[in-house]
Amino acid sequence: MEFDFSQLSLPTRKALKDMGFEKPTPIQKEAIPLALKGYDILGQAATGTGKTAAFGIPIIEGSKKEEGTTALIMAPTRELALQVKEQLYQLSKYKGIKVFSFYGGTPVQKDVELLWKVVPNIVVGTPGRIKDLIMRGLFNFETLKYFVLDEADRMLDMGFIEDIEWIISQLPKERQTFLFSATIDRQVEDLAKRHLRRDYKFVRVITEELKPRIEERLIKLSSSGQKLSELEKIVREHILEKIIIFVKTKKDARDIAEELKKRGFNVVSLHGDMTQKQRENSLRLFKEGKVKIVVATDVASRGLDIKGVSLVINYHIPEDPEVYIHRIGRTGRIGAYGKAYSLIAPEDSRALWRIRKLKESYA
Repeated sequence: MEFDFSQLSLPTRKALKDMGFEKPTPIQKEAIPLALKGYDILGQAATGTGKTAAFGIPIIEGSKKEEGTTALIMAPTRELALQVKEQLYQLSKYKGIKVFSFYGGTPVQKDVELLWKVVPNIVVGTPGRIKDLIMRGLFNFETLKYFVLDEADRMLDMGFIEDIEWIISQLPKERQTFLFSATIDRQVEDLAKRHLRRDYKFVRVITEELKPRIEERLIKLSSSGQKLSELEKIVREHILEKIIIFVKTKKDARDIAEELKKRGFNVVSLHGDMTQKQRENSLRLFKEGKVKIVVATDVASRGLDIKGVSLVINYHIPEDPEVYIHRIGRTGRIGAYGKAYSLIAPEDSRALWRIRKLKESYA
């Protein structure tokens, strides 16, 4: 029988209805029944395909609030950890399961004080902060049943492998493990072989309806000095749409956001010099549609699933072509139509060539 949400418990079904879920996405249809049967899973899925619920629903179905800490979910960035925590909190609200997130950039003492008072059922966090809290003796993983590595390829790219291996060494060997990754290369395969049970299931869902439909447009300029006026023109033409503008540096993010404000636009910035609270506030305003434009460095180019972004603008072309692919992937989510415009000055020709070569290799 093909999987649908009617096969889940009443509390989970009620939560899904509240969240507007009507039917499972392809990755959920494939992964959830296997996870509910107890299999470890290696899943290839991009952000925006419903993968958080694909691993989150089986965890919530198999957890009870009186059991202690039943799940640990590792994410590469603070933003993704917060996003996963928010979705699992909503999915589990009728079961009373306690979901907490822990990540760097916030005072560790606040986490320490919280964990003295509360035992989370589901822990979501970034590797550095989770390792710190384990070393302080603040988690009891004896009751752990589930372990998730989300965006494993990104974890490896960011150099987290030693922390991840150490954290896994502290967990019970008898557990169910889910490893999700947008790309499956040799490193990710090796990680799966080391930490997933031999009978693990590989789930890979890339369907036509989930492929991004992104109109890419190159806007060639005679000099970089023309970029700001061209940016203003594009933004005015798309004034009712949600727009992410990607720039090179933190200073660029501040300066361009300020310049757009002077020209009458409602805009926020998102970059590494902001406090975690400031970043969360900017994201909240953007997600809720109270602000339509965000100017961001590449801190926001991966792991964020913001609904309804219809236009991405590359104010600066990234040197790394993979970064370009991740940037434009913020639009055209789950088969929706999106646009990605790039402002090209003469000095961008080499970066543009690298992007073309990478895209040829994907073809």
